[in-house]
Amino acid sequence: MKKDAAIYGFDVLGITNTEVIHDSSKHLVDFLRLGRHGDMEWMVETASRRFSAKHLWPECQSAILLGISYAPPHNPLQRVSQSQKGVIASYAKGRDYHRVIKGRLKQIAERFSSRSGNDVKVFVDTAPLMEKPLAVAAGIGWQGKHTNLVSREFGSWLLLGCILTTANLHHSNPHNDCCGNCKKCLDICPTNAFPAPYQLDARRCIAYLTIEYKGHIPIEFREDIGNRIFGCDDCLAVCPWNKFAAAAQEAKLKASLDTDDPELAELVDMTEFGFRKRFSGTTIRRTGYHRFMRNVLIAIGNSKNRAFVKSTSYHLHNNSPQVRAMAIWALRNLLEYNELNQLSKSYFFIEKDQYVRNEWILALNFR
Repeated sequence: MKKDAAIYGFDVLGITNTEVIHDSSKHLVDFLRLGRHGDMEWMVETASRRFSAKHLWPECQSAILLGISYAPPHNPLQRVSQSQKGVIASYAKGRDYHRVIKGRLKQIAERFSSRSGNDVKVFVDTAPLMEKPLAVAAGIGWQGKHTNLVSREFGSWLLLGCILTTANLHHSNPHNDCCGNCKKCLDICPTNAFPAPYQLDARRCIAYLTIEYKGHIPIEFREDIGNRIFGCDDCLAVCPWNKFAAAAQEAKLKASLDTDDPELAELVDMTEFGFRKRFSGTTIRRTGYHRFMRNVLIAIGNSKNRAFVKSTSYHLHNNSPQVRAMAIWALRNLLEYNELNQLSKSYFFIEKDQYVRNEWILALNFR
């Protein structure tokens, strides 16, 4: 099967049983009990099914974990200081990895099934399956202090897929934790999203806030988000194990001109149609136009570039309260007080959404 995995572009493969190790189960229970999942209620609803793949498929006997590198060609941290660009997480710069990986998993699984006579099912990050703990048990890597998978060969840059099978296969040896005393991933987090090593509070995580979170991003996090408009690579990029990771070879996971940290000036004027067209076939499109533009406007506010005033003001007419609110916040950072006060007179009294009205009040009381 390793030959098949290599043929279809996977960099590593490991095999384990279908039970999640006890420590991982406990971490999930604590994560949910403390409310650190934010508004991802689907995690609560599916929690009890995550501890064993047999809850998904009672007949399965083995889990085959496969990883494919998406290591970027440059250090993503270099772009965070370029305030006129919108930084996109490395995994999202290529084609939608769900589609890329799932199609290939199916081909590998079908070849295995035809040879062995065993049944198979494939999963890529959409089922209640704890891929990272299974990958640790399968010897692919270990979960670092940032809670993500780390590999000696590929650093923090692996995307995972899983094949469940009724075959009782020989299991790989679990991987040991190799983080040692290092805590660079914890220290670099702009929003202090790690309460302790190996613990994440998603409610403070830029990746969660800019991708999963559907609401208005709390004001306490907006400056720290900087120019990150879709996800965050900081805790991944700083990992010392990345020095062994060569740039990804899979062409479909590489950045395109449309996704390689584009200029904010290109993004702020996008229409909803333009958004769908530009990001077609990527994971970015799943977030939707309004959430994406919410993020872009936060980045524009942090840019402090007055050249964005006209384009930002246009979004005060947007039909999404999320977008209007972030346009106000951005203008608070771009305009002098008297300019902002004058602008508010044209919008405050006709604004029907209370949250957006409050954003005007906060903006005008800021100085």
